[in-house]
Amino acid sequence: MGHAHLAITVELVHGSHADDLWPRPGRVLIASRSATFEQLATAIDDAFARWDRSHLHEFTLADGTVISPHHWRDSEEPDGSLDGSRTRLGRLRLGEQFAYVFDLGDNWQHLCTVGPKLADPAETLGIVADRPLPCWGWGDIPDQYGRRWSGDDGSTPMPTAPDGTRDLPPVLPGWGPQDPRPRQAAPPSGGVNKIRYRHVIT
Repeated sequence: MGHAHLAITVELVHGSHADDLWPRPGRVLIASRSATFEQLATAIDDAFARWDRSHLHEFTLADGTVISPHHWRDSEEPDGSLDGSRTRLGRLRLGEQFAYVFDLGDNWQHLCTVGPKLADPAETLGIVADRPLPCWGWGDIPDQYGRRWSGDDGSTPMPTAPDGTRDLPPVLPGWGPQDPRPRQAAPPSGGVNKIRYRHVIT
């Protein structure tokens, strides 16, 4: 195996806008052992569709070690914590489990499990990437703020559902208002022009 990477399964466990989730949606990420925890955090947030990244995050390892981006904190970092931009995934062991929390206020909790075997990124991803990437996934991903439509503020009623796809622009077949009249077949043409091909032999 030319490039041995970690296969890290990440399952979304809880969030203030979703409570405890079951079944837990998950993604499997392929990551080099030289990647940092900050790169892993970015990959997790990408995989779970976080669009507002202006929130703190942190990893907690099984031994209680906290890993967070020190450059994001206005105050001093927690005692004993490690800087996620410098700490690499190579410290993880096969089969190890740890936690990731995105947005310490809304408390999106994830269980992360390192696979029992190393993975070949060329087989799982088709490429050898320079950052962690997902190769597998399942489940419905809840919106970061629990919004179901663009104007959802928690009190405004849900807009009336459209009649199928009639409200869409006619860009794809079936979009937009449909003509209820059946289409008539085009009249046959006067004939098919025959084209003779000359094979040139050199």
